[in-house]
Amino acid sequence: MTPMNLPLARVAIVLLSLALTGCLGDAENWHGKDISGLMPELAFTLTGTSGKPVTEADSSGQIRLVYFGFTSCPDVCPATLSSLRTAIKKMPDNLQDEVTTLFVSVDPNRDTPERIGSYVQFFGEGIVGLTGEEAALRTFAKRYRTTFGYDQPDAEGNYQVSHSAAVYVFDGDGEARLLLRPGLSAQQISEDLTTLAAESSPS
Repeated sequence: MTPMNLPLARVAIVLLSLALTGCLGDAENWHGKDISGLMPELAFTLTGTSGKPVTEADSSGQIRLVYFGFTSCPDVCPATLSSLRTAIKKMPDNLQDEVTTLFVSVDPNRDTPERIGSYVQFFGEGIVGLTGEEAALRTFAKRYRTTFGYDQPDAEGNYQVSHSAAVYVFDGDGEARLLLRPGLSAQQISEDLTTLAAESSPS
């Protein structure tokens, strides 16, 4: 190869690489943030709305959407859970049952299992309410690089809870796959969940 042809060859290789990257990238064109390999697999032991222990094994094989919140949350929590419900309803009928939403209350002083049970019922089927001792909740949150905190109570003892507004998405094997951050539409979330569900569904 002559020196004059060498730059042209390099350009051709770069263009070919970009073309291949574009083709391969289509399958991974997520709306949410791809966190594959960046966080540990789903693992927890918390308390369900029946008062009995619940672990990740109870929803094994399902796509799990993990959201940290609390039932007294005035806006972000209900808006997020409503958006997730709408997103799942937009999925093909045969894939909707493959998604389970795990609502983890980080306000155990006020959110009893019974209270959480009543709360999650408002957002339809396919949502599991969870809580636990504060130490267990902090361990679970820290596992996924997030945290929560409590404001000072007012004169009536009411207080707000600070927490992440993101939703963690785990596949049927419990592997962390996506982080759904605020700003995504229900349609975008639905497209991501449909793509993820289709990975393991029979053709």
